[in-house]
Amino acid sequence: MTHPEGKYAWTVKIGEKGQFVIPKEARDIFGIKPGDTLIMLGDVERGIAIPPKETFTQLAELVFSDAKEDK
Repeated sequence: MTHPEGKYAWTVKIGEKGQFVIPKEARDIFGIKPGDTLIMLGDVERGIAIPPKETFTQLAELVFSDAKEDK
């Protein structure tokens, strides 16, 4: 199966403790090393995202901007 350049998809299984392993290829591509802290964002309608920590501020503003508009 081919994919557009720079676009990837993997499957992971959730263990009994609710943990999953990030595939090695993904860790290599995104430079994830043991001991790194990852950011996990969630939206009931949009799903879960694990963005690069360098983009957290931008993504948090985007994700939570809908909450500001609704009030």
